[in-house]
Amino acid sequence: MTRHALTLQTTAHEQVQDLTLQVRQLVRQSGVAAGLCLVYCPHTTAGLVINEGYDPDVASDVLALLDRLAPWHGPYQHAEGNAAAHAKAILTGTSQTILVENGDLALGTWQALQFYEFDGPRTRTVVVTLMEATS
Repeated sequence: MTRHALTLQTTAHEQVQDLTLQVRQLVRQSGVAAGLCLVYCPHTTAGLVINEGYDPDVASDVLALLDRLAPWHGPYQHAEGNAAAHAKAILTGTSQTILVENGDLALGTWQALQFYEFDGPRTRTVVVTLMEATS
């Protein structure tokens, strides 16, 4: 099992960053031929998703949907003022598990691993753990 930490710098209040190439490179460098890649976001106002990575309008549409579900200015009690960011992180989730096959991420043709920032700009950490399958 190997563990890596990626440091991300977000530049906007809400934004999406594609992590596919960075994580794919870690998998290829690891030598893991088959197994699991666990990607974890240890933050309560950001999330990780697997979604279409080809058309950037998809990410924009998802951000717009999340804004409708958890508008920034809502009837929240959280005194820090970022309750919407916490709700959006709950909706997206904080981890993704991806199969590793033939030394690469087993993603579908249009799939991408995306980091969603909901309370930026900030410096964020994403943890990538690679586990090789045993026979």
